[in-house]
Amino acid sequence: MASSASSRLSLVSRHLNDSSPDSPAMSSQEPHAALLIPGPIEFEDAVLQAMSHYSESHVGAPFVSVFGEALSMLRKLFQTSNPASQPFVISGSGTLGWDQVAANLAEPGDEVLVLHTGYFADSFADCFDTYGVKATQLKAPIGDRPQPDQIEKALKEKKYKLITITHVDTSTGVLSDIKAVSELVHRVSPETLVVVDGVCSVGSEEIRFDDWGIDVVLTASQKGIGCPAGLSILMASGRAIETFKDRKTKPTSYFGSWKNWLPSTVMQNYEAKKPSYFATPSPQLVRALHTSLTHILASPLDQRFARQNEVSQRVKQTVKSLGLKQLAEKPENQANGMTAIYLPEGVAATQVLPSLLKKGVIFAGGLHKEIATKYIRFGHMGVSVMDPKRDDIDRALAALNESLSDAGYKA
Repeated sequence: MASSASSRLSLVSRHLNDSSPDSPAMSSQEPHAALLIPGPIEFEDAVLQAMSHYSESHVGAPFVSVFGEALSMLRKLFQTSNPASQPFVISGSGTLGWDQVAANLAEPGDEVLVLHTGYFADSFADCFDTYGVKATQLKAPIGDRPQPDQIEKALKEKKYKLITITHVDTSTGVLSDIKAVSELVHRVSPETLVVVDGVCSVGSEEIRFDDWGIDVVLTASQKGIGCPAGLSILMASGRAIETFKDRKTKPTSYFGSWKNWLPSTVMQNYEAKKPSYFATPSPQLVRALHTSLTHILASPLDQRFARQNEVSQRVKQTVKSLGLKQLAEKPENQANGMTAIYLPEGVAATQVLPSLLKKGVIFAGGLHKEIATKYIRFGHMGVSVMDPKRDDIDRALAALNESLSDAGYKA
């Protein structure tokens, strides 16, 4: 192990041993192990306090104002100033975003191209299949992403209604280059809509919706945005909205149909701070989202992404100094909000994860079905990264070092 990394881990280890393993500094929250998985993540006190807001009418003026402001703030987070773009916030998980895309932007028999960087591309393709849409997957080896020449070849061989890109696959930690892929699609197949699965990226990775020519970004509340799970969040371009309006068949979803959420109805009315109704939103979750977005946008987004990258590089350098490898071996493929780490030969996740928990840290096990037992996943995003008073990341790195040592591994 490099001497500087060893010294840093030693200092953090002493700090860890001087504290109750289940009682990291968590402000006013009940003492608990630091949740450092790729979502849900740790939440700020103010966000959780917003969740405890008293019950209120979902069409009352106070809530409508909060919801409208949250929708407007999402435009800033996604970096879109185009009034034709439309934000959606609907009760549900990130998975509901897949349903919205499949039900509203594709029709039975349409062809879509799914770029595969892990588990969640398989799931998105399965969602398309449920709606009678023909999904072709362009797969890369584990830890890598489809290359530009492969994508260009696929787009020239067949006309695709949509192309989907998982910005960060939660199962592998592989980061896709959205800007480059979108430019390629607009050059080779300009009629194809660019759809980004940003469930594990929004809030942690830069996304320039307008500048990059994206048609849809779908995400969820519980990861980089830093709000409890339960909200499906989506931004659609004007082109995507027009594609929906021009469809020849009815959407094959009721709850997810934009016919019920769109023009001159719920989402547009809420953003204009007018009461509206299709299905009951969660006032507490929307208030929590409003609080989280307010914190995120209090500083320039460039600073936020720079901080994410700084912490991510520290994590990845420490992982390397421990003699470990990432699933995403190439630097350009490595996400800023999480790191997927191969375990040493002879060390099992069933040894490491319980040991980490005893030291007050929670990592996630492997998710990719082909190698699930061979790696663990470390989520580093949100307040654990942004709050300089928190030591979650240092404690986690020290705990990882100690847990591997407890399992018999020496770097």
